[in-house]
Amino acid sequence: MKPNVKLLAQGPEFTAKRMRGKETYFLPKHAADVESIIFIHEGECILFMDTEEIHLKPGDAYIIPPNVKHQFKGITDFAGIHFMPKNINFKFYT
Repeated sequence: MKPNVKLLAQGPEFTAKRMRGKETYFLPKHAADVESIIFIHEGECILFMDTEEIHLKPGDAYIIPPNVKHQFKGITDFAGIHFMPKNINFKFYT
């Protein structure tokens, strides 16, 4: 499933985007070349990263390290804010 993404704010160095996912659906597996932060503000999801499964709920934040494959799956419909440098580069996996 492709995530629903909306630009919330942008400055000279950083961007904040809202990301939405659906219950039981996986968002695309990907990695980025720099670290970023995800903050969940609605619903619940699981962040799959390497061999970890991190359960995220409203109010939780997680720092995603660079060059680590990761993927989100909705436990419920969920929404989060992704804080990242503007120069971030993503690589997607099938």
